[in-house]
Amino acid sequence: MRASLARVLDVALPQLCATCREPVDGAGLCPACWSQLCFIAPPYCERLGTPFPFDSGPGMLSMEAIADPPAYHRARAAVRYDDISSKLVHALKYGDRLDLAPTMGRWMASAGRELLAGADAIVPVPLHWRRQWMRRFNQSALLAEIIAKASGRMVVHGALKRIKATPHQVGLGKAERAENVQGAFRVPDDGKAEVTGRKLVLVDDVLTSGATVDGCARTLLRGGAASVDVLVFARVVAGSRAPI
Repeated sequence: MRASLARVLDVALPQLCATCREPVDGAGLCPACWSQLCFIAPPYCERLGTPFPFDSGPGMLSMEAIADPPAYHRARAAVRYDDISSKLVHALKYGDRLDLAPTMGRWMASAGRELLAGADAIVPVPLHWRRQWMRRFNQSALLAEIIAKASGRMVVHGALKRIKATPHQVGLGKAERAENVQGAFRVPDDGKAEVTGRKLVLVDDVLTSGATVDGCARTLLRGGAASVDVLVFARVVAGSRAPI
């Protein structure tokens, strides 16, 4: 009966591509959109994970990483933030396309394999309780759970709290974004044991200016973390447009 019902639903409500809305066989992307997805692979900046146009050897750093090093140790992203990946992020975050999370999370686990191998735990970037109540779920926590299953690591949801209901970062410059999240995060007393002396991987959906993950990393390091790496689904690369 379940198989028959599933076939009926597949006919009545066919799966649609998460980006162009064309029918697809299963969840995810159609072949045309898949071919346009830009995965990030070496060579890239060892610190920021931003791709290089050519391989200059291991351990190379970008000028940005040298001039303005972040609080976190390393960052990795599965894909570039562009028209295709932005639609995936928005479909998950605002369109209740939770079926996309397993695929996105597995791509992230693959991109962050090196970070996860040496990590003690995974920490999702938290939402303020009011925003999470309105959205009903935290997309970063959902992705973190998928990554944890793929990597054999644990997620510590109580290690970091967002105590300030910050406005959306849309349209803000880098300095404004940093100011917006200043003082927004805290390691609660009951979460210090999950942080102290541990190597943590911070998980978020998108990295734009880096202000949010940098603020989270600083808070975790002040809370006693041994190190903080960052793993995101998509990151803005120089020359690509910022998230809206």
